[in-house]
Amino acid sequence: MTPISEDYLDELRRLRRARDRMDREFAQPLDVPALAKTAFMSSAHFSRRFREAYGETPYSYLMTRRIERAKALLRRGDMSVTDVCFAVGAMSLGSFSSKFTQLVGETPSAYRARDHSQMQDLRVCQVMSVTRPRKPSSSGEAPAQPDP
Repeated sequence: MTPISEDYLDELRRLRRARDRMDREFAQPLDVPALAKTAFMSSAHFSRRFREAYGETPYSYLMTRRIERAKALLRRGDMSVTDVCFAVGAMSLGSFSSKFTQLVGETPSAYRARDHSQMQDLRVCQVMSVTRPRKPSSSGEAPAQPDP
């Protein structure tokens, strides 16, 4: 077995630092150049290495975090879809709604209107697991069924 180089481990730490920034600052205007600076890499190298490490592009990862947070805000029911869109850092209601529908399998309005009372008795980690946005299949179709 070949030992893992210290340089490789350092690169993974820097990628994780950028990913952690996306998790914390998802509502801020983040772009690849800013995230690449966090990881001390060029934009192109950062994008390639992030995809290799996490299986998706930095933009896709960030949008998934934003949709995840949007679902939590929509379940509360006290904010409009437009307010939620901008609260999670999306710049366009149309793009946000399209991405939400693609990942969740229903529109933000339909998701907000649904009864979410069955989740009241679940622990936060269970709710996060059950409601995590699902990636579309390789054919680009939305998930077969919306989450509960």
